[in-house]
Amino acid sequence: MAELKIGEQSKPRFEFRSFGQCFCEAHKRMARLSVPVPEKVWERESDEIYIISAKNDINNTKIRDGKMDIKTYVQTVDGFEQWNPLMKGEFPISREVLEKEVFPAFMVEMPALTKDTYTYEEFIAMVKACPDLAAVRVHKQRFGYMVNNTICEVGNVLINGAKVVTINSESTEIEDIKKTVADCHLEGVENINYLQAIKRVIGMSDKPLANETICHRK
Repeated sequence: MAELKIGEQSKPRFEFRSFGQCFCEAHKRMARLSVPVPEKVWERESDEIYIISAKNDINNTKIRDGKMDIKTYVQTVDGFEQWNPLMKGEFPISREVLEKEVFPAFMVEMPALTKDTYTYEEFIAMVKACPDLAAVRVHKQRFGYMVNNTICEVGNVLINGAKVVTINSESTEIEDIKKTVADCHLEGVENINYLQAIKRVIGMSDKPLANETICHRK
């Protein structure tokens, strides 16, 4: 079995992820169970734009550093989701890519495209003009770990300024994820992805986050 390395792509991985207000005890266990990880993943921050569609739950679209990344849902096995890259693109982006890949992934009506290429600002304007789409600002502060040969993280996430906490474990091996979930006392916690979490925070979905408990430190 090939060993996973943080920050490197391998074959498509399965993932457990949850969101809430506090995972303090699980975070403490994850940190203590972790083997040493590269310093570059001790703490990372990023600013991203997620394009959320009311019509679509199977394509996850985000923009970071002027680059668009779309992942598509493949399957769920034992409650863990597997996603594959669908496309990667940069701005300015061509009309052909928007027509054939981007807007079909949103599953919304195609806007009138009259130019050969579109800048980031022009693309965001089209998103905002569509009632079924939302451009959501997401800031991530992520702390990386490695438990049972699964890539793990705990993150403080601002979704349009609303703070939530996420915790995850991902691997090509489902049994390793199951052990990590159990070791971190996360059994029974709902497994939800970024797409669903953002929809819940912005009100596109009426479901609550998985863990709404607020941590009161003594």
